[in-house]
Amino acid sequence: MTMGSVSESSAVVETRVVHEVHRVATTLLAEAAVRPSVPLDALAQLRDFLVGNLRHHHETEDHDLWPRIVAAAPALATALDGLSEEHEALADALDALAGVNLNGHENDTGADVRAALRDAAETVRGIVHDHLAHEEPLLLPALRDHVSPAAWQDFAQRVIATTPPVAGHLMVGFLDEAGSPDEVELVLAGLPEPVRPLLPAMRRQAADDLRILRGTGS
Repeated sequence: MTMGSVSESSAVVETRVVHEVHRVATTLLAEAAVRPSVPLDALAQLRDFLVGNLRHHHETEDHDLWPRIVAAAPALATALDGLSEEHEALADALDALAGVNLNGHENDTGADVRAALRDAAETVRGIVHDHLAHEEPLLLPALRDHVSPAAWQDFAQRVIATTPPVAGHLMVGFLDEAGSPDEVELVLAGLPEPVRPLLPAMRRQAADDLRILRGTGS
């Protein structure tokens, strides 16, 4: 799916693509949770990836991106505070999702734990999708109008440097699904140079894991 043209600002393009990753990944976990063919360890990996990345994403918005926007456009402060309140609701849902015990069930069907995972994942999916529908009409114009390319590059580098090291290959795989090759390269441009040679292997691993999660792999 192509999310937009790279002729738009990097901030807008990268944000759109990452948001689409969040939509796709939260939907996948909710759908895969009760699929008996999906091993619990594969579900745990996706769950941990989502919890870590969604928390990090919204914390960096609250504590880094929002202050940059408000400094340039003080009138947006109240609206951004409202988005941060939605982040707090999501944090509670992520705590519940993280609290589903996926260990020690592989000797049976794990039906109860899968149902619990599905319920927690569906809650997170609903909050994330609703939140993005509220956030994007405000945030995308604000990024275009009030965040300079230099400020965005600084923010994006901080985000990459502090991203939790949890199943990073899944982010690469989801990015490839969410954006065009040019858009994905834009998002990944800030990766540390030693990581870049690892991208082909990360893509292969992500493709294998996503097939399993979707019930199309062995």
